[in-house]
Amino acid sequence: MSVECDRIQGINLAQGVCDTELPAPVVEAAIAAIHNGKNIYTRLDGIPQLRAAIAQKLAHYNRLSCDPDTGILVTAGATGAFFAACMALLNPGDEVVLFEPYYGYHRNTLTSLRLTPVTVLLDAPTWELDEDRLKQAITAETRAIVINTPCNPSGKVFTRKELEAIAKLAQQHDLFVITDEIYEYFLCDNAEHISMASLPGMAEQTITMSGFSKTFSITGWRLGYLAADPRWIPSIGYFHDLTYVCAPAPLQHGAAAGLMDLHDDFYRDLAKEYQQKRDQLVEALVAAGMPPSVPDGAYYILADASRIPGATAKEKARNVLARCGVAAVAGSAFFTEGRGENLLRFCYAKKAAPLAEACQRLRSLNG
Repeated sequence: MSVECDRIQGINLAQGVCDTELPAPVVEAAIAAIHNGKNIYTRLDGIPQLRAAIAQKLAHYNRLSCDPDTGILVTAGATGAFFAACMALLNPGDEVVLFEPYYGYHRNTLTSLRLTPVTVLLDAPTWELDEDRLKQAITAETRAIVINTPCNPSGKVFTRKELEAIAKLAQQHDLFVITDEIYEYFLCDNAEHISMASLPGMAEQTITMSGFSKTFSITGWRLGYLAADPRWIPSIGYFHDLTYVCAPAPLQHGAAAGLMDLHDDFYRDLAKEYQQKRDQLVEALVAAGMPPSVPDGAYYILADASRIPGATAKEKARNVLARCGVAAVAGSAFFTEGRGENLLRFCYAKKAAPLAEACQRLRSLNG
């Protein structure tokens, strides 16, 4: 969809590229690092300044205690963290639970490693967890549960009650819980982000992943990190080293500066800005005749495209693009076969002007 959108010079609300402005400290520190010769390989787990800053951030925001020398790995994006963790901790044939709608990279990574994704459908439109459904999905072959909170594509934020229910089952069955928390600061309507590893007894079993792509608007820098019990870090780091060697050296300095120089006000303002953008796009989708599931976090909206012509979600997405020049992702990309065909995902991580123009164009669909 991004390629087709570029071809017709449309407005891309499909891919989560996050083309908003970068924080000044992040840019300046990265540029200074390049000029100061910080361009060679780093240690496989990242530069000390960044690991220390991540540890401070995890303690302050996530309520996690991590040793920066033994419990943190800087990675080539959160996707690199996920790939390396799966390589290190899971074996071909292991079953891994995913909550549906799921992030496609999670499912495809599991499949590429010959792991078996087992999906547990969340109930629309609020995407609530059915504990019995989760219990039934766990078998003797299950080795891990993957949680994305706040979630791409639904914007779901898992509640404490839901996380406690998952934790109880993980402890009963001795399962890893791999959490992707990269949208942790994108919260709406007073939603609370809770890290699974902060729950009692879950620190050793949880692999916590996050990154800087979304928060600092640097998706192309490919900078993420992983926090885990020191028991697991050497093996995960080994596979990350084999695959990526290290995360980009000078850009690590930029991320470290962002963590050290930007304080709580920055993150509160970020959440406020994105809630306003969410509300703006929700109103446009309602006006377009595509009622949305209103998200509690992240920066995506799943909208009901039943009235849009097309037998499949892919056809509906192409019809929206052709009719008004706004790109969306087919909802079927986030569900098992046969589901999501009447849904489209829209991303609102855009600058003010193109988002306003996209909203105006979407409203024209009902004209």
